[in-house]
Amino acid sequence: MRVAAIADIHGNLPALEAVLDEIRSEKPDLIVSCGDVASGPMPAETIGVLMTLENARFVRGNADRELIVEFDGKPAQPSDVFGGWCAKQLTNQQRDFLASFEEMVAVDDVEGIGRAIFCHATPRNDTDVMTRETGDDDMRYHLAGVGAAMVACGHTHMQFERTLDGVRVVNLGSVGMTYGEPGAYWAWLGPGVALRRTEYDLPAAARRIKAKNWPQAADFAENNVIRRPSVEEAMTFMRDMEAQQRAARMP
Repeated sequence: MRVAAIADIHGNLPALEAVLDEIRSEKPDLIVSCGDVASGPMPAETIGVLMTLENARFVRGNADRELIVEFDGKPAQPSDVFGGWCAKQLTNQQRDFLASFEEMVAVDDVEGIGRAIFCHATPRNDTDVMTRETGDDDMRYHLAGVGAAMVACGHTHMQFERTLDGVRVVNLGSVGMTYGEPGAYWAWLGPGVALRRTEYDLPAAARRIKAKNWPQAADFAENNVIRRPSVEEAMTFMRDMEAQQRAARMP
């Protein structure tokens, strides 16, 4: 089986459209989305496109989980940088679509790989951090008992590939909120792994995003599409987050 794997669209519909155009041209057997699909400038429109995909499975990300909670009338979480606006854009049907997402997706027969587990952050939960710098002991904690040849994930928005104790870990990167070099990041699995980057028209995407009535639309367009945080800026944030999570695990 050949799988196109995407993650962290974050409501950036122009980026998703570009990636899906490329994916459709290559005709995968399955598309797997690894979460955080809608929290961003075009949430309802993005979910609408995803709902039309016929050969797709969906993993629930932490932002998806929080979006459902907010739709259901509870206050926005402190981690919700989108301020609850996204939840107000959704229909009941779109909320239920998000609620149908799986905690993890297992595919037993990825060509040239074997059994692959698709998660949002780690196989343990949807919030922990794994990066290219994560120490081996921490990686073993995240991967304990995974029972697969590969773990594919997102959450940190930065691609990497590494192998530890026979388990290949692939971060897909982010379709809609990238760091460093511009583009929409994803991966093609089978045979082997190909980390991909799809270019799209950034000024046109920024114009579409700025036309939304979201209070943060202009900021998102300028600082996540036209410009982006650097990889080192992102890694500094991730190192701090990882240190906090490690400390919380200690007795």
